[in-house]
Amino acid sequence: MKKIRILIIEDNNDIRESTAEILMLGNYEVFQAENGKNGVELATQYLPDVILCDIMMPELDGYGVLHLLGKKTETAAIPFVFLTAKTERIDIRKGMEMGADDYLTKPFDDVELLNAIETRLKKRELQKSLYSESLDKLDNLLNNNKGLEELTKVISERKVRQIKKRQVIYYEGDTVNGIYLVITGRVKTFKVANDGRELLTGIYKPDEYFGVAALLANENYHETSEAMEDTSLCLLPKDLLEPLLNKYPSVASRFIKLLANNVLDKEEQLIQLAYHSVRKRMADVLIRLISNQELTSGASLLTISRDNLAAMAGMATETVSRILSDFKDEELIERKGSQILILDHSRLQNMKN
Repeated sequence: MKKIRILIIEDNNDIRESTAEILMLGNYEVFQAENGKNGVELATQYLPDVILCDIMMPELDGYGVLHLLGKKTETAAIPFVFLTAKTERIDIRKGMEMGADDYLTKPFDDVELLNAIETRLKKRELQKSLYSESLDKLDNLLNNNKGLEELTKVISERKVRQIKKRQVIYYEGDTVNGIYLVITGRVKTFKVANDGRELLTGIYKPDEYFGVAALLANENYHETSEAMEDTSLCLLPKDLLEPLLNKYPSVASRFIKLLANNVLDKEEQLIQLAYHSVRKRMADVLIRLISNQELTSGASLLTISRDNLAAMAGMATETVSRILSDFKDEELIERKGSQILILDHSRLQNMKN
């Protein structure tokens, strides 16, 4: 049976050798690199199953290693774990936003190390099954046109990014780097008003894309995106996706259709903000949130924060609380913390303005 391969990229000899010893005792095949440049060469040559990489190194630091390996098709999807003595949140966040899968803060013990490796390997197997399901649905989306094979190849070769709840994926004004596909979890997009209030512009669930408008318009992102819960994403990079859109008009037309539907939804949202009462707007938001859910015995359960409801309805959080209390008194809903149980779909849908 072939051993699982681990590559350690670490300039500190003691840390590198002790880490390698622990992994070899765990029956892993271990490769060692004393700097980032050598690490990139070994990763390309041996294609390890997991890469452990220090951040601060001479010649080429960990960020540079991750960037270079992410550009290579054969190494882009290898699970990447940072080893770092730097505990500041900004350093950890930078690594995760660049595509790292996890981090270990030095010093770490053998249990932490082995658990991190096993977790990454288990998640890699789970991601393979999730990819398979997503690609089956993508097959239906593209109706077996000639661009499907190339597009699915692009997706299957990309790494699934793990995004923590409330982690920002990109900010309004950031340079567009591609289109995101939600594998698991939920993502919201929003704009921030001058007074600091959020206006929620979209919620995206598994097998849905976001960032499409910016890519097609070749402009910076027009809104900020953030994970509403622990989420996994696949980034379809701009430099890989644009040639497919240009080569296969049928693929481009599908993404244009997704964009058009999104525009129509936002137009409806603007009409509601302009002309509907706060009660009607809240009822419409609740109906919109459950529109893609199957009703069970006439009821649906939503999990959404008061702040996100306020952002979707364009009102203050205090107003949201008051209206939801009124709806509860009227036996339209039940509330359980951040969960809302819809009791009377028909009355909410037909609420007068």
